[in-house]
Amino acid sequence: MTADVQMKDTEPHPAAPAPAAAAAPAFSTLHHLKEIASVIEAGSLSKEVRRISRAVRLTVALRRRLAARDVSAFLSFALPASSDAYARLSALLPKAKTCANASIARLKNLNRRTVDVLASRLYFYYSYVYELTNSLAEIRGNLLALHRMATLHHDELGQETLLNLLLRNYLHYNLYDQAEKLSSADICSTWAKLGQFSWSTLMLKESLLQAARKAPTSALGFRIQCNKWAIIVRLLLGEIPERTVFMQKGMKKALTPYFELTNAVRVGDLELFKSVADKFASTFSADRTRNLIVRLRHNVIRTGLRNISISYSRISLSDIAKKLRLDSKDPVADAESIVAKAIRDGAIDATIDHANGWMVSKETGDVYSTNEPQIAFNSRIAFCLNMHNEAIKAMRFPPNSHKEKESAEKRRERLQQEEELAKHMAEEDDDDF
Repeated sequence: MTADVQMKDTEPHPAAPAPAAAAAPAFSTLHHLKEIASVIEAGSLSKEVRRISRAVRLTVALRRRLAARDVSAFLSFALPASSDAYARLSALLPKAKTCANASIARLKNLNRRTVDVLASRLYFYYSYVYELTNSLAEIRGNLLALHRMATLHHDELGQETLLNLLLRNYLHYNLYDQAEKLSSADICSTWAKLGQFSWSTLMLKESLLQAARKAPTSALGFRIQCNKWAIIVRLLLGEIPERTVFMQKGMKKALTPYFELTNAVRVGDLELFKSVADKFASTFSADRTRNLIVRLRHNVIRTGLRNISISYSRISLSDIAKKLRLDSKDPVADAESIVAKAIRDGAIDATIDHANGWMVSKETGDVYSTNEPQIAFNSRIAFCLNMHNEAIKAMRFPPNSHKEKESAEKRRERLQQEEELAKHMAEEDDDDF
């Protein structure tokens, strides 16, 4: 809980006064803190993880309005002023990084399943405070050590949280190779971070699309980010996203730069592609997608060449260089190299007449005599099977649920928890990240 407060204090606003001179907190805030503490205490005594999870959900409503003075008042209520614990915790309130480091150091000495839920939140805020201070590189080794510890303790929630934090850490510094090695050594099937780095297979695209579909409607920022990455990935794979992707409710403005980028790739206009990349350079840099957009240049050239091969049965290499707007020292030689590579990769069906300097396109036959219909049909079958498998994995039931009926009290508690979660999620306009 203390770590939760310190994230608030790291935001750019006037420094909060010392706890002793601070104004008294609102009654509702202190009351909620007492309620959360009682739920955590009850869960710890009964060793029920679901109670701890409920306490964490209750902090969502407090996160935006919680301040250091509130925690100071709660410490005065919960601990004797003369105790060592009170003195130690009070001293941590104005120091964000110190508080986060102390929390993580204490977690290393604990191995209790009831602490796993709280630990996952502390891991998040530990990384978040270093991100706010632009010093994420300092904790990378510690995050790796914590991930190993969570694996040894069979802390699945901690493993997933730390894996995502590590991938975010690598993404912050554009360390794609290290992130790919990390994701290949571990498994995280549902979150978008894995999709950003699984460059070797088409699971790249599916992971991002699934993350966007499974995200709650209230997590608009998360869904927007997933769609941005999915658009870039599909363009890198040679696909053109449908127009409806950019017209989704609440996303049109945020996806406008990617819509113009997609249009430039679709028409194969290298000059237009450069113009869009320069126009929205600041946006792409803020989204950390600029390094990947640079790789799209080859796709733009290939798309333009494909359009040329369809339009002309025979065309000179010099004209191809002009139409592709190649600006190198020897555009004709570059055009010949590009055409040869496209023919070798199967992007176009043509031959090169080196004697006359021409590209001769072959006549397009019946598409149903090729493998394209089979490939399209197979991709749809794979999509349906994958969705079925994901649905089966999501069907998790508590142990022995088939042997005992749910009591009325448990049912009321479960419904109350679901209502609280829905209420808190509705208050959130964005995901934690």
